[in-house]
Amino acid sequence: MASDDTTQAQEVPSGDKTSVLIPEARDLDPRLYYLTEDEAAFFKATTGIDNDEELKAHILMVQKMAYEAVPYPYIYIFAFLRLGIKKLPIYEDIVRIGRERKDAIFLDIGCCLATDARIVSADGFPTRNIIASDLKKEFLDLHHVLFRSSKETWPAQFVPGDAFDPDILSVFPPAQGPTLDPLPDLSALTSLNPLHGHCSVINASALFHFFDEEKQLHLARALAGLLSPQPGSIICGIQAAKKEKGVCSRLACGTQFDLFGHSAKSWEEVWDGKVFEKGEVQVRVECKEAVVCMDNKVELLYWSVTRL
Repeated sequence: MASDDTTQAQEVPSGDKTSVLIPEARDLDPRLYYLTEDEAAFFKATTGIDNDEELKAHILMVQKMAYEAVPYPYIYIFAFLRLGIKKLPIYEDIVRIGRERKDAIFLDIGCCLATDARIVSADGFPTRNIIASDLKKEFLDLHHVLFRSSKETWPAQFVPGDAFDPDILSVFPPAQGPTLDPLPDLSALTSLNPLHGHCSVINASALFHFFDEEKQLHLARALAGLLSPQPGSIICGIQAAKKEKGVCSRLACGTQFDLFGHSAKSWEEVWDGKVFEKGEVQVRVECKEAVVCMDNKVELLYWSVTRL
């Protein structure tokens, strides 16, 4: 793309405590729409729309509504259609926890349209024990529009709020010892704080890289406090990476972003030694190249933190 077509993302308030990079809105480009065979099968099954053109029209409608709410590049490039969580090496462990562990809770934080939450539900994680949280309530409302569902037909819990607001998410030390009882009433949640020590799986994809190094550490500590002490409990995600940690410039369909990216080594050190005591968790981090928009290739971290 020519340099004079490039705009610079601006950091603007997007919540009471958080500023995020939000670019100037651009005209949506339906040429960016595509579905892989697996993605098409998933969205046909979950929306009940079998016709390819009807499915495309439905998704373009939802994209327009979401982009009008907040012009995130994630929406612009149809990233909410990718089955990202399935690309994590630990995905089968996530599904197994949902099927086998009593009262297992799955938290999808920074969920956007909560596609990952719907994926794990389709693969057997109990829907009533799934919680989706995002700064923007509009995205949570649009989840049911995208999947043509309702609270009655898909009874997961939605908790809108700013993850840096202590009324929504405070930093607690990681829970120790036996699993905490009793479970909170998930249907009554207005904050993530009652989940302290209760979450079996926390998915935080496309989230950390929006913040500087200090805020990333704060968020990691806050999420660690929500994780169950039961061995095998998982925090995972996918995010922007650098071979050496630091600020990285990214071009996403005409918008220039400066994001803070960890290296595989520095991200492992965050979790094993800074967030958790050394040896309390197993950290797996892979740095891979991925195409996120047209031919724009970027480095991404695919990571998981598992309690031992």
